Amino acid sequence: MYHNLRGFKYLYRKQEKNRGRITIAKSNSDEVNPPEFKPLDDGVSPRAPCKVIFPFLSSPPFSVLGVDMRIADNKKVHNTGRFKNSNLIVRRNKEFIIDIRFNRPFNKMQDNVEVEFLIGGSPNENRGTYIIVSFGKDIGEMIWKCRVLNTQGNDVTVGITPDPSCIVGRFRTFVAVVSGLGKQRTPKNPDTDVYVLFNAWDPADQVYLSKESDRQEYVLNDVGVIYNGEFNNMSSRPWNYGQFEEGVLDACLLVLDAGKVPLVYRGNATEVVRQGSALMNSQDDDGVLVGNWSGDYSIGTSPTAWTGSTEILLKYAREGGVPVCFAQCWGFAGVLNTFLRCLGIPARVITNYCSAHDNTGNLKTDIMLDEDGKVNKSRTRDSVWNYHCWNEVYMTRPDLPQKFSGWQVVDCTPQETSDGLYRCGPTSVSAIKDGELSYPFDAKFVFAELNSDVIYHQIDKYGKTKILHVDTAYVGKLIVTKRINSNQYEDITSNYKYPEGSKSDKQSMQMAESRGVPLRDYEPPAEAGVDIQLQADTVKMGEDFKLTMYIKNQSSKRCTIDATITGSVVFYTGVTSTTIKQETRKATVEAWKTEKLLIDIRATEYMPHLVEQSNLLFVVKGSIEETGASLTTMRVVTLRTPELTIRVSGSPRVGKAFTVIVEFRNPYNFALENVQFRLDSPGLIKTKFKSYKEILPGGVMQYTESITPLNPGKRVLIAGLDCARLRQPSPHPPE
Repeated sequence: MYHNLRGFKYLYRKQEKNRGRITIAKSNSDEVNPPEFKPLDDGVSPRAPCKVIFPFLSSPPFSVLGVDMRIADNKKVHNTGRFKNSNLIVRRNKEFIIDIRFNRPFNKMQDNVEVEFLIGGSPNENRGTYIIVSFGKDIGEMIWKCRVLNTQGNDVTVGITPDPSCIVGRFRTFVAVVSGLGKQRTPKNPDTDVYVLFNAWDPADQVYLSKESDRQEYVLNDVGVIYNGEFNNMSSRPWNYGQFEEGVLDACLLVLDAGKVPLVYRGNATEVVRQGSALMNSQDDDGVLVGNWSGDYSIGTSPTAWTGSTEILLKYAREGGVPVCFAQCWGFAGVLNTFLRCLGIPARVITNYCSAHDNTGNLKTDIMLDEDGKVNKSRTRDSVWNYHCWNEVYMTRPDLPQKFSGWQVVDCTPQETSDGLYRCGPTSVSAIKDGELSYPFDAKFVFAELNSDVIYHQIDKYGKTKILHVDTAYVGKLIVTKRINSNQYEDITSNYKYPEGSKSDKQSMQMAESRGVPLRDYEPPAEAGVDIQLQADTVKMGEDFKLTMYIKNQSSKRCTIDATITGSVVFYTGVTSTTIKQETRKATVEAWKTEKLLIDIRATEYMPHLVEQSNLLFVVKGSIEETGASLTTMRVVTLRTPELTIRVSGSPRVGKAFTVIVEFRNPYNFALENVQFRLDSPGLIKTKFKSYKEILPGGVMQYTESITPLNPGKRVLIAGLDCARLRQPSPHPPE
């Protein structure tokens, strides 16, 4: 993946200043605090505290007795009241109010007071890591705004407004009285630290969203639904984003610190998103999650076992930035969604059904078939994932033409490198739709995920290949996200693509070609005049089922079809495993008619060979006897596993315990071993665990938990079951 940096320069280096070297600050957690007293002629660099005595003064000097950050009031106004964090949390370009108590009444004609905000270990005014706001007789030029709102006795109420492009992170706060002798500061007090976040409520902020319903969903909603399965038999998994849970905000800042992201870039939403994309995976750094598609999760947690982001981020923080094992695409997307919403960036998880992983970026997904119709794994480098999850973020893009602001694709699943790191985006959804692929970042890769042609090749016994069939409509079948105020999905395919074969679609492809996407360098075979489709009803794992093949003759002549149907166990990434079925069928179809063939698939054929998420791939390779024309298609069938049920006993009320009962019945004729349950609910409980060594055939498991709510509000209970034999998401979202 390539992009034009357009002025973004990564300052991961030391810079010269005056006669010394200053290292660019890359950690929010580093602290170098200023002295409590600084003589007037001293420089701004911190030094050891010193004690000053004023023997010649008849009364004590003007000084600060205390600072009240008015945390509860400010959090309510700033939409940060749900954070389980005792410190003040505010949003950019929104005034917050603090009360300062002095040892005597404040006199604006003679007193001079400064409020200082420092972030990182080398605070510097020019880099936005040392902010000074002042009130009184000598008011200087200020980046952040400050005004006196009220004075009463010895108390002064001050309103402070962070700049709309300031650094996002945790600032240390000091109040200083400036006199002719110097500056007397309050001592370091962690209780006065203030977190500054992006502000989707303010038009001056890069991440502004105009609709309150959008802000409630894409910034403040701490639970969601991530869609998976297959495009015509969708499944979903509930996900606890948990961005307000205790410790999560600090964990998100730790992610940036562990990635050595310079503080000076943490006010730029584009930069934070791009760095976050790289830091969610550990492929080339100490990012949050280790990707694993092998099926062996013995040294970690199975990707399908997680119920949300909170457990992952807190484990990452608790272990000092050690990557957490393991994740696949939905886990990466879920944790990135938490990271973004926690920092105030509007974000949502997207699922692209039939998502191409085009290794060469040439808009061709090549499926290599042997003469008997099996997928040749050694020759097939490209793949089509049943589904792939990424994220969208909402922001203006100052580096792009205005029309390309809005929703941007960002993907942290490690697939291909971008500028040497495994990351993708942000890239404009609008630009993708119109084929404008020359803008940053990684537009060509995303475009290929949505628009690649699937080309079926046949390999003969001499290793030579020929094209059997080209499917231009298989990839990017359906693109969905969670609907606002609903657990149902919203179809957003039209945001990414014009209708297949339309004039606008052709113009978009032409534009993509003019922006560097390779022209189609192959000659597709002539239209066969016959269409083949495979269908199957919802299938429960462990059941026999029928695969239906519809043969539609779209010509004026009768035709005879010879077809081989090959069934394989397949990972959701499109990588095939064991072949479980191969059957040859023949059918005669009259002109303009459709014939239906039924293929029996027995559980005994597939059960011994299933891999995680229980997918079966069926490929049809056929030919028309009368013309010799080739026919090819494929279909994935996802097997549904048994469901958990959740019951609540009692009426949930603040301060009153109620009981949650999670039940599961093993419907199979084999025992389920090493079963682990998770119970999760953001704002209500921390993740609960319960393990069972074995659940016998027909056995019923009942897991009971007593919960006492501490705060009012709607909550969602999420239960998950992990077992090597049943690693498949629940098909239903939370109620």
